[in-house]
Amino acid sequence: MEEQFPAAPGEAHLAPTRFLDSDHPAVRDFAHEAIAGARGERERAVRLFYAVRDGVRYDGLDMTFTPERYTASTVLARRRAYCIPKAILLAASARVVGMPSSLGFGDVVNHIAPPRLLEAMETNVFYWHGNTNLFIEGRWVKATPAFNIEMCRKFNVLPLEFDGVHDSLLHPYDALNNRHMEYVGDHGAFADFPAQQVFDVMRAAYPRFSQLIETGGLEEYMRGPEPIPAQG
Repeated sequence: MEEQFPAAPGEAHLAPTRFLDSDHPAVRDFAHEAIAGARGERERAVRLFYAVRDGVRYDGLDMTFTPERYTASTVLARRRAYCIPKAILLAASARVVGMPSSLGFGDVVNHIAPPRLLEAMETNVFYWHGNTNLFIEGRWVKATPAFNIEMCRKFNVLPLEFDGVHDSLLHPYDALNNRHMEYVGDHGAFADFPAQQVFDVMRAAYPRFSQLIETGGLEEYMRGPEPIPAQG
């Protein structure tokens, strides 16, 4: 359920859910290993952020409408994901160590997305981009663990850092000072992943792209020279 952000944390921000399965042994082990030796809440949050950011490779083509692929334990097992599953893993990991968390969603314009991807999406607006909200030392802080450091270096993307105090959000410019990400919408915060709502938006906004996802042809399309045929 969407909630007003920021909201005071409650049990819903600490409890395991269908997607934030913080009671899963693998997720628990991952979180505890990440914070080993950390001093204080802020350092624990920072450790978790970097464990997810760099421990799970960003893969913008690893998209699916299969709900089970969005559980934190599955994301951890696969070790590659796009922004929403990585945000889910960070939120679940925070709950393991007693840190309230939620998921935040917004719309962003990607000014340097690959032309082939934009051709499939038919827009440069990425709807329902995901981040994690962490309740640290009495206040909510936004964290975006999407892009791992290796990907950033390869594509001249400025890495997103996190200090547990300031919001970590997508950069407006890349490492070459080209326009990169521009926030254009905010959908609020959620205690669990609103899977059906997000899937419905994607199918409506990206009919061609969604067809490729559902037929398993997205990666092949991104490698090929031919545009996909228009539908209808």
